[in-house]
Amino acid sequence: MVVQKSKQIIDLLLEKGLIESQKIESYKQKANEAGQTLDEFVFRNKIIEEEDYIQTKAEFLKIPYVDLRGEKIPSNVLKEIPEEAAVHYRFVPFFKHGKQIDIAMLDPKDIRSLEALKFIALRHNLKTRIFITSSSSFEETLRQYRVLDLEVSEALKGIKKDLKSKKPVSKKEKVEKVERLVEKTPVSKIVDIIIRHAYEGGASDIHIEPTETDLRVRFRIDGVLHSSLTLPKQVCSGVISRIKILTNLKIDESRKPQDGRFHMDIDGKGLDFRVSTLPTLNGEKAALRILDKSIGLRSLHELGLEGNAHKLTIESIKKPYGMILITGPTGSGKSTTLYALLSILNQEGVNIITLEDPIEYDIEGVNQSQVKPEIGYSFASGLRSILRQDPDIIMVGEIRDKETAELAVHAALTGHIVLSTLHTNDAVGVIPRLIDMGIDPFLITSSLNLIIAQRLVRRICKYCRKEIELDRGVKNLIEREVNKLSQEQKDSLSIKEPYKIYQGKGCKYCDNQGVKGRMAIFEVFSMTPGLEKVVIENLTESAIKEEARRQKMLSMLQDGVLKVLKGTTTINEVIKATKD
Repeated sequence: MVVQKSKQIIDLLLEKGLIESQKIESYKQKANEAGQTLDEFVFRNKIIEEEDYIQTKAEFLKIPYVDLRGEKIPSNVLKEIPEEAAVHYRFVPFFKHGKQIDIAMLDPKDIRSLEALKFIALRHNLKTRIFITSSSSFEETLRQYRVLDLEVSEALKGIKKDLKSKKPVSKKEKVEKVERLVEKTPVSKIVDIIIRHAYEGGASDIHIEPTETDLRVRFRIDGVLHSSLTLPKQVCSGVISRIKILTNLKIDESRKPQDGRFHMDIDGKGLDFRVSTLPTLNGEKAALRILDKSIGLRSLHELGLEGNAHKLTIESIKKPYGMILITGPTGSGKSTTLYALLSILNQEGVNIITLEDPIEYDIEGVNQSQVKPEIGYSFASGLRSILRQDPDIIMVGEIRDKETAELAVHAALTGHIVLSTLHTNDAVGVIPRLIDMGIDPFLITSSLNLIIAQRLVRRICKYCRKEIELDRGVKNLIEREVNKLSQEQKDSLSIKEPYKIYQGKGCKYCDNQGVKGRMAIFEVFSMTPGLEKVVIENLTESAIKEEARRQKMLSMLQDGVLKVLKGTTTINEVIKATKD
């Protein structure tokens, strides 16, 4: 019976072209070895997308399928099924009309779940209609039981009473009292709720900002700040104190900035938080950077590095020694690109050591070290120590001063691959910046292999992307940048007229933003004999730019325009990212 069912589901998957028929025998063998049915094997090993599999299973079982990702479920509907029951029996309500309620289940054939649902329905005098859904839809709907405003409102009850006592006490007693109070009052719960919702919403940063009348909480998602919550002003000191206690900062010091880190487990996942506090006119502000070390490293292609730029980068990291510098402003994705390069270089036979501030991702097989300037362990002092550890590859988080620059150049000249970052506006500005730091031109030409400059742009949501009309200004911009390319480049990049551009109209998958996720636009500049001659004999910005043109380097604006024509980002994103 099970074999027949499995075979029928596989037949449906084959008919839809969701799996390759020539690989079926191989899948059968592996499924038998794993003690699984064939359809279980292709699903659990992610040979097929979850939604495609569930839709096919729904068709086979003759049960309607529902996709709840991005859907907002009314609170009065959620209340019909207690959260504990939803978690335990793996079903959630999503629509109610009169006495009929629609239920999404992970396994509509589970007898225990069906019995529990029947009992709940009878108690509330409801008729149920069963749907099958994916685990992604189920988990996203479960999170809606925990609505940010509602949870915080509950936590705020009773805070005024807890904070009322104003008896005169010594400074030490006051600090101890605040610590006890913050630990036991709903303030602790509020901070936990804010952090969890930020993480679940895909935020990279949390900003807790006092204003004249209240306390504003904002989340940064895909590089843009979104207002998420407004709290009463009287909880400001309690919230900031709770964050300071977590971070082991001085809670009685509010006159000067403080920095620290703390660790927290959310749904079984360990997260690190980098914290900065700042005194402002209306009270202390806190900024929390969320560092999820469990996030998988991304490939260069996933980051947006393509074509000749990708080829030059791969060629450069295959060289036995030399320096690769990534440049751009804060928040332009430099660290992520460094990690992508490290993941390629991370092989069994090499010793890789990094100096980072902070360590954002754990990389198995790489020796990662956190700098601590407060105890004298800086990039420069750490780099000296690293060179005594027999490294093959060194990654320095940032070159900030002459000493670090000199040590990095020395390391690159003595048989090491050195990866680092620098703050300049574009690739052309890197060499003048190094010279300003006191590095001799002949050392730069001998040690520097590659320069990568980048900016981040938001991706168009693939679910609601649509072609839009090309206005005259945008058309002129595209034509101007495309006309700077050689015919060979145009042919290799498959650039053809008429030009088409796209944008997202907004849908449930992107929270009606039209964009989801980010990618980088790049310019990649390599050290060639021609560039060496320019650096030694005629170091001017115009001469460097001319050499970049001779190398057929795509500027960040051109790379962005090409990604616009491919439909991966919008022209507005590119213009915003490249204007200096």
